[in-house]
Amino acid sequence: MNLHAIRAIYLFEMHRTWRTIMQSIISPVISTSLYFVVFGSAIGGRIPEISGVPYGAFIVPGLVMLSLLTQSISNASFGIYFPKFTGTIYELLSAPVSYLEIVIAYVGAAASKSIILGVIILATAALFVPLRIEHPFIMVLFLVLTAVTFSLFGFIIGIWADGFEKLQLVPLMIVTPLTFLGGSFYSIDMLPPFWRVVTLFNPVLYLVSGFRWSFYGLSDVHIGTSLGMTAVFLVVCIFIVRWMFKTGYRLKS
Repeated sequence: MNLHAIRAIYLFEMHRTWRTIMQSIISPVISTSLYFVVFGSAIGGRIPEISGVPYGAFIVPGLVMLSLLTQSISNASFGIYFPKFTGTIYELLSAPVSYLEIVIAYVGAAASKSIILGVIILATAALFVPLRIEHPFIMVLFLVLTAVTFSLFGFIIGIWADGFEKLQLVPLMIVTPLTFLGGSFYSIDMLPPFWRVVTLFNPVLYLVSGFRWSFYGLSDVHIGTSLGMTAVFLVVCIFIVRWMFKTGYRLKS
């Protein structure tokens, strides 16, 4: 294992975050804070509590998960796409660095950025609403597992994309709508039976539900199911990345 190579790529990606701190950190935190103000105040006035939890506090896990998913995908996809765009990917592929080391470095940096952002958003949320974390270990597990999984997913998108517009296509057109419709701002028990069943096919529901359980002990689906679904998606992403490097899909042409 070439730890020097992993460290070099990882630090390069992390330094890029500090060079673009306004876009990478400050902008997502401000956007999420606006959600707290709008949803917590406007809607929270009409829905004071859900299962005994104040509405403003109830939506915190969903908002953190929304930022975590979008930023993980964005960081990882741009991180690997930019070397493709500039042509430096060929130097990386010809260097004495294995595919595994490349993935660890890029995905590790993207996941680290997302986790830092998630912690900052949690700290910001504590300024607006009363928070409690009943299961801190499960909370950290979900935070890390989700960041790594969707950083891998973003890595896949970065390799697949052949233009900057495609980098935004999946996060904006698929991931964000699924997050809004995955119980981020409501419990699926509030939905009619038909739509409750439809929502169970939304994979983001299991992430939001499991993450919320770690805070308040409330969930729309069993915590074991949430962890299992996340693990399955992680394994699928690992196999896709392995196939891409093995075949050179959009990397060597």
